[in-house]
Amino acid sequence: MRDFVQKQVDTLSVDDGKDRVSVVQYSSDPAVQFYLNTYTTKREVLDSVRGLRHKGGRPLNTGAALRYLRDNVFTASAGSRRPSGVPQVLILITGGRSFDSIDEPASALKQLGVLTIAIGTRGSDPRELQTITGEPSHALSVSEFTDLPNVQEQLSSVMSTVPMRVTPLTPTVTVVRQPAGRDVVFLLDGSDATRSGFPAMRDFVQKQVDTLSVDDGKDRVSVVQYSSDPAVQFYLNTYTTKREVLDSVRGLRHKGGRPLNTGAALQYLRDNVFTASAGSRRPSGVPQVLILITGGRSFDSIDEPASALKQLGVLTIAIGTRGSDPRELQTISYEPSHALSVSEFTDLPSVQEQLSSVMSKVIVRATPMTPTVTDTLSVDDGKDRVSVVQYSSDPAVQFYLNTYTTKREVLDSVRGLRHKGGRPLNTGAALRYLRDNVFTASAGSRRPSGVPQVLILITGGRSFDSIDEPASALKQLGVLTIAIGTRGSDPRELQTITGEPSYALSVSELTDLPKVQQQLESSVEAAVFEVTPELPTVIVGSMLWSF
Repeated sequence: MRDFVQKQVDTLSVDDGKDRVSVVQYSSDPAVQFYLNTYTTKREVLDSVRGLRHKGGRPLNTGAALRYLRDNVFTASAGSRRPSGVPQVLILITGGRSFDSIDEPASALKQLGVLTIAIGTRGSDPRELQTITGEPSHALSVSEFTDLPNVQEQLSSVMSTVPMRVTPLTPTVTVVRQPAGRDVVFLLDGSDATRSGFPAMRDFVQKQVDTLSVDDGKDRVSVVQYSSDPAVQFYLNTYTTKREVLDSVRGLRHKGGRPLNTGAALQYLRDNVFTASAGSRRPSGVPQVLILITGGRSFDSIDEPASALKQLGVLTIAIGTRGSDPRELQTISYEPSHALSVSEFTDLPSVQEQLSSVMSKVIVRATPMTPTVTDTLSVDDGKDRVSVVQYSSDPAVQFYLNTYTTKREVLDSVRGLRHKGGRPLNTGAALRYLRDNVFTASAGSRRPSGVPQVLILITGGRSFDSIDEPASALKQLGVLTIAIGTRGSDPRELQTITGEPSYALSVSELTDLPKVQQQLESSVEAAVFEVTPELPTVIVGSMLWSF
C-alpha cells in the first residue's frame, strides 16, 4: 500500500502548488499522517509516506473514517481548496468489510462534491465499495495488496477525467439585494449541571445581542435552551427590535433536566429553527450562525446532526467549559478553530474577542436566490436539463438529465411514455434512487457547479415504505421538491417530502393537473435553490411520476 501511494504521489504536481496531498490511516479510528496543507513539496510528501508505520487496531470502521475526512480533512483549515473550485479526490485502499455503517458518511462526501475511488482486495465487499464511490467504475479490485500495480492504469484513467478546476461554489462578485446581515441562533445548555452558571450564560448572550443590528432588520436572533430536549425561547421572526430581544433574554429562566442530548437539540434546530417558517433567511443568501454554549458531554450522538447543519451551510461556533469534550465541540463546529473553551461560564467574557473575530468574517456573499421561471424551460440553449422517472414498487428512468440536449428530443420522449404499472407504491425507494442515481454528475446533474436542482413529484397515493430518510437526504443535497398529489395521497406525507407546506399542491384527480399550473410556477418562482449557500439563478428540473 505504501509503495503504491508513493507511485501515485510521483505523478502529481505538488511543487508548483497545483496538487495537494493528505494521507490518513484508519482501523477502529482514523489517524492523520499529514494534512493537505502540511507539505508544499513532493520531496516532503514522499519522505513522510516512506516513514509510514502500520497503525494496527480493530475493528475496521470505514464509516467513521469517511466522516472524519469530511469534517476534518476536506476543510479549508486543513488545506482543502474546495471553496475555490479545486476538485477533491479521495483514494480509499481497504482490505475488509466495514464494521460500522458507511451509508451516511459516504453520502455526505458525495454531497460535498468529493470524487471517491475505492480499491479493495478479495476481503472487501464490492457492493460496499460501489456505495462509497457512487460509481461502479470507480470501485476497483485486486486479489492482494501486492497486486495494486495492476490497477494503476484504471486509476490513472479515472484520475484523468478529473478537471483541473471546477466552477467555484462561491461567486467572485458580491451583489446584495437585501440588507447585509445574519440570522443568529443561541443554543444554551439548560441541563441540571448548568444551574449555577446559567446567569453568566444569560449575561453573555445579552452582550452578544448588543453587538448585533436588529433594529434595522439586518440581523435576526433566536434563543433555544436544551437538556434532554430543546425548548425555544423565541424564533428568528418573533421579535423585530433589539429591545424586545434583550427583554426576552433577561427573562430567561433555567430549564433544568437531564441527560444532555446535544445531538437531538442540533437536529431540532435544523428542522424547526433554521427554516423559512421560523424566520430564517437562508433561502435569500443570508448567513446562518449558531452559537452553542454547553457545559458537558452529550449523551446522544452528535455526528449526523452536526454534519446535517454543516451541509445546510450553518456556521457553528461551539463554546464549552472544562466539563465539555473538546473533540465533540470540534466535530460540532463548522471549523475546528471555531471550538472555543473556558474554565467556567463566568469566564465567557474571555472568549469575546475570539467570537467577535469569527463573527466579523460572516457576511452575505451571494445574490438572493430567487430564480425566474417562465412558462417553458430553456433546454436548447443548455440552461435547463430535464429527466423523467416513473415508479411504482421500484423506479424506472425514462431519460437522464444528460440524455437529451434539445427540447424537441425531451418532448418526443415524454410523448412516448408508457404506463409502468406495478405495486405497491414505494415513494421512499424512488426518492432514494433519485438521490443516488439521477441527481449525480454522471447522470448530468450540475449541482457541483452550483446549478439548482428541482424535483417535481406527481403521485396519486400513499407510500408503502418510509419517506422520512430519503426526503431528508434530498433536502440535505439541496434539492427543492414540489409535490403534487391527488385525493388519494397523504397531505402530511407530501409536506414531509417537500419540507415546506406551500410546496405541497393538490388536485382531486390527475386530469385536474392543469389547474395547479399557476401554483406550480408560483412555487418555483418563490422557491429557494441552493446546492451551497451561494447559488446562481438558473433552474434544472427532474420530474418523478407515479402510476
